[in-house]
Amino acid sequence: MKLNCLIIDDEPIARKGLEEHVQEIEFLHCIASCENALRAATCLKEQKVDLIYLDIHMPKVTGIDFLKTLKHPPLTILTTAYSDYALEGYSLDVIDYLVKPITFERFLKASLKAMDVFQLKTAALHHNSGPVDYFFVRCDRKFEKVYFRDVSYVEGLQNYAVIHVQNRKLITYITLTSLEQQLPKDQFLKVHKSFLISVPHIKAIEGDEIILENARIPMSRNLREQLMQQILGNSLFKR
Repeated sequence: MKLNCLIIDDEPIARKGLEEHVQEIEFLHCIASCENALRAATCLKEQKVDLIYLDIHMPKVTGIDFLKTLKHPPLTILTTAYSDYALEGYSLDVIDYLVKPITFERFLKASLKAMDVFQLKTAALHHNSGPVDYFFVRCDRKFEKVYFRDVSYVEGLQNYAVIHVQNRKLITYITLTSLEQQLPKDQFLKVHKSFLISVPHIKAIEGDEIILENARIPMSRNLREQLMQQILGNSLFKR
């Protein structure tokens, strides 16, 4: 499986560096390299693109503004010489944020993360034997198969997520936001900025905490009323 990728950067030297990095990675295939957003828009219309490496500082249309115009953007990794736009980039759910000069090691790490997210999405779209009840994540240099029913909760740690599965932890290079978007919404709820919990694993609710088998998870006060309705639904017996 290869990811069709598109490089967008107004600097020829930067484009060449990214192209060389792509050539070194077996699962990447560069379909085009564009110097501005207008040419990139044409490429996106004419070809199937799975992943874009997008420079932020470009003339006329910045990378951030270009990304905002796309209704269904491909997976995106931002590249820039500045770190000021990291938070804005992550609010657009980009895969990663690379600061120039970009080392091959850092480029590979971001690209592996993109492949992980791509495989999660394609597994859900192309599974032909009924509802998907599992997903894969990269952990310790291998892809781990994880069943939804085995996940108790997920803890977000910046660009990493710790997936608590029965009596072990899986640490994977993916954001909590990306996992939230891809896990079944009827089974998993974001109860705090740093936690997703599995609804079937809830044992009790006490104050602002959700009690699972082996953990007590804080519940955001701003979300408490909404979460209580989602968790309890019509199952709460009343006097």
